[in-house]
Amino acid sequence: MAASDDDLDALGEYALRYVKAGYKLGLGTGHAASAFIRALGKSGMKVRGVPTSSGSEKLARECGIEVVSLADVDRLDVAIDGADEVDPRLNLIKGYGGALVREKIVAESARKFVVVVGSEKIVKKLGQRGRLPVEVVPFAAPLCARMIKALGLKPKTRLNDDGSKFLSDNGNLIFDCELKPIANPARLDRELLSIPGVVGAGLFIAIADRVLIAEGGGKIRVLNRAKPG
Repeated sequence: MAASDDDLDALGEYALRYVKAGYKLGLGTGHAASAFIRALGKSGMKVRGVPTSSGSEKLARECGIEVVSLADVDRLDVAIDGADEVDPRLNLIKGYGGALVREKIVAESARKFVVVVGSEKIVKKLGQRGRLPVEVVPFAAPLCARMIKALGLKPKTRLNDDGSKFLSDNGNLIFDCELKPIANPARLDRELLSIPGVVGAGLFIAIADRVLIAEGGGKIRVLNRAKPG
């Protein structure tokens, strides 16, 4: 069962403990990330935020948060974003909202990457929910589709409600790739990124530092990625 709005609001407020006045933040996309943006706005803390999508930019401005670009900051202190799947090693699948490439850029630009999710997003193996978003250049779509199929995935072009092709904020197509639980996510990520025309895949491997999980009733569970070695 998906986390309730109240649970996500509690999660957003909890995530404020990883933010200090003056911080440069990455602002994620999706329901949980939006709950954090709203909580940040209510807190009145003076920060600068780099949004990962036009939607999160609009919300941040409405909440009174100063919006800047990556060109305006040297390094982000922390990025806070949601995820569509989280495995036991804190690897992620992201991109159901279509912002996967900008989300990965912002996450990699931050000293810390904190993920906020409802408990329904926790899986034993990535791919358990059966979908992996991949962003592709429109010109390369036929080639990308053919090579993605060769990897054993079933790509389908994402459409808007009116039947038109969904375009990311980068002007690219999103392939929603049907798949089974992934045996080796890191290898699949490398294989997808090696395809000419693939801009990014929704696999976030060894990027998340901490995951905050809304478990209902205001309870938050915190997971930290194990240090190598």
